[in-house]
Amino acid sequence: MANDKTSNASPRLHYIYDPLCGWCYAAAPLVHAAAGIAGLAVELHAGGLLAGAQRRAITPQWRDYVLPHDRRIAELTGQPFGTAYTDGLLRDVGYVLDSEPPISAVLAAGVLVGDANRAGLALLERLQRAHYVEGRHIADPAVLSELAAELGHSAAFGEVYRQMSGAITQAHIAASRRLLQQVGGQGFPTLALSLAGEPPQRLDIGPYLGQTEAWRTQLIAWLGSAQPDEVSAAPFCAIDGGEC
Repeated sequence: MANDKTSNASPRLHYIYDPLCGWCYAAAPLVHAAAGIAGLAVELHAGGLLAGAQRRAITPQWRDYVLPHDRRIAELTGQPFGTAYTDGLLRDVGYVLDSEPPISAVLAAGVLVGDANRAGLALLERLQRAHYVEGRHIADPAVLSELAAELGHSAAFGEVYRQMSGAITQAHIAASRRLLQQVGGQGFPTLALSLAGEPPQRLDIGPYLGQTEAWRTQLIAWLGSAQPDEVSAAPFCAIDGGEC
C-alpha cells in the first residue's frame, strides 16, 4: 500500500500485520506513534494470518487458547479487551474468523482517500477496537461498511470494497508474505525500516511494547542513521495461524 506522494528515498516503516493478530493489537500504539513522526511514511502490508485455508471457527478450545495471550497483552501494554469480546465474541461458537474481509476493507479505504497508508491505518485501528473491545464481527461486510462510515468514508466504500476483495486482496497478502520472508520475519507483527532507499531492516519492537515514548525516541534515533539494535524474538503470531 505505497503512498504515491512519498519518495522511495524517504524513510519508510514497513508494518507487516494482520487485523486478527493479538500481538498486532499489542503493537498498535507503537505504529500509531510512528505515523505521527514527520517525514516517516508507514506502509501497511497485511499478511493474512487467518485467511483462506487458515480461517478458523471459534470453539471453546480456541477461546481457552487465546485468552491467556490476551491477558498477557493487556498486562504488558495496557491495551483494553472488552467483555463483549471475551464473553461475547469468543463464545460465539461456529463464527468464522477470516482475515480477508477486513484486509479488503483497509485496502478499500486507501483507494477511496488516495492516501493508502494513513487512511488504511485509521480503519485498521478502528477494526481492532471493534474486534477486541466491542466484540463485533469484522469479517461481516455490513459491519465493515458501518465502521468505514464512522470514519467518514462515502457510500462508495461498499463498491470499492467489493472490487478489492478476492484476487486483489489475495495478491496483496502474497506480496506481504514475500516481504516478511525478505526481512527475516517469522510472523505478525513485523516492522522493518528502510532509510534512503535501502532495503528494509527488521526492527526489534519487543522492548518497546507498552513503552510508546521510548519507542518513539528510539525510532527517531534510527531515522538519524543510528544502527538498529540486533533483533531478538519479540512476541508474534505465527504465519501459519498457529502459536502466538
